[in-house]
Amino acid sequence: MPGLVVNRVAPGFLGDVLSSFPEGLVVVSGSSGKSTTTKMLVAVLERHGKRIFTNPSTANISQGLTSALLERASLSGRIDADLAVLEMDEGHGALLSGRFRARLVLLTNVMTDQIDRFHDAEKVRAMLGRIAARATDAVVVNGDDGLLAELRPTAEVVRFGVSDAVLAGSPRGLGYASTTPERLVDGTRVTAVAGRAARITVGGRELEVRLPAKGVHYAVDAAGALAAAERLLGAAFDPAAAVAALDAMPPVFGRGEIVTVRGQQVEFVLVQNTASLQLNVDELDEGLDQVMVAMGSDVRDPSYLWPADTARIGRARIVSGSKADELALQLLYQGVEVDRIEPDLGRALDDFLALPAPERGIKTIVFTADSMRRTRSHLGLTG
Repeated sequence: MPGLVVNRVAPGFLGDVLSSFPEGLVVVSGSSGKSTTTKMLVAVLERHGKRIFTNPSTANISQGLTSALLERASLSGRIDADLAVLEMDEGHGALLSGRFRARLVLLTNVMTDQIDRFHDAEKVRAMLGRIAARATDAVVVNGDDGLLAELRPTAEVVRFGVSDAVLAGSPRGLGYASTTPERLVDGTRVTAVAGRAARITVGGRELEVRLPAKGVHYAVDAAGALAAAERLLGAAFDPAAAVAALDAMPPVFGRGEIVTVRGQQVEFVLVQNTASLQLNVDELDEGLDQVMVAMGSDVRDPSYLWPADTARIGRARIVSGSKADELALQLLYQGVEVDRIEPDLGRALDDFLALPAPERGIKTIVFTADSMRRTRSHLGLTG
C-alpha cells in the first residue's frame, strides 16, 4: 500500500532513488529463478564488503519495489548503500525501464510462465529485451536459453550456462521455452550437480558450491550470480569468499526451504509454472511418506500445469487450496494416490502436521505461490 500511494502522488520517486546509488543499480529478471539468483548475488557482494540495498521480501513489482525503497530511504530520499541489486518482475520491469539506468542486468531464462499475463514466451523475451537495453556496462545472460540468445543489447553480453554433461544428465531438459543447440565452451559454467552440491567453473577455476536447494536449476541460478559478481567486482572478486557466501545462504521463501514447525521438520517446495513443477517434482526423494500438495488462486487455469508429470510424488496425503479439486484430478490421472481433498488450506495444514512422524524422509509441502503465502501466514512464518 505505501508503494501504491507514493507511485500515484510522486511518480518520479522510484526512478530517482534507483539512480542515486554510488556504484549503480543491478536488475535481475526472467521467468524463474529471480528471487534465488538475487539473494545469491547479494550474499556474494556482501561477503566482499559491499553495502547492498535489495528487495529481500521478493516484492518485485512497482509498488513492492517502491515500498522496499521507502523502508530504507532517508527524508531526502537517499539510501545508505553502495549498490542496489533488485529483482524485477518481467512485465513491471519493462514498464519501468524508461525510468532507470542499470549498471548491469542479469537475465535468468524464458519459460512458458503466467500465461494469463504474458500469453507467449516471445512476449516475455521482448519485455526482457527492454530491460536489457537499460544496461550501461553489461548484460549477464543465460547462454543456454535460446530466446535470450536472440537479444542484442548495446551493453556487452556476458554468458553463463551448463556443460554438455550436465544437460545430458537432465533428460527432461532445463525447462526453457527454447534451448540453444550448443553449450558454452568457456566463461561461467555448471559442470556437475548432485543434490545440493555443484561444481561451477568461474574464470577458469572450478568451485565446489553448496546450493540452497536440490536441482540443476539452483546450480544455474548460482552460475548467474557468480558471473554477475565477477563482472561487478573485477579484480577484487575472491572465489573463496564467493563460495563461502553461497554455502551459508539459506533457501528463499519456500524454495527448498526446510523449517521446524510445531516440533517437526517440514520442507517447502514452491512451484510457479509447468517447468518449475516438473524440475522440483523430479528432485523429490523417492518414496516420501508424507507429501501435501496445494494449488491456489494464482493458477488461473489449472490445465496449464498438466504437461508436468507428477507421478514421482507417489502418494499425496492431502490435496488443498482453492484449486484442490483440479489439482487432485491431475494427480490421479498421473497415477498419484490421493488420500484426501481438503479445500480449506488452514485445516489441511493443521491435519497434515498432526499426522504421525513419517517413516521415510520428512514432511513435504508442494505449493503454488498463493498457497505458499497463505501457508506461511497460517504457520506464523511471515517474518
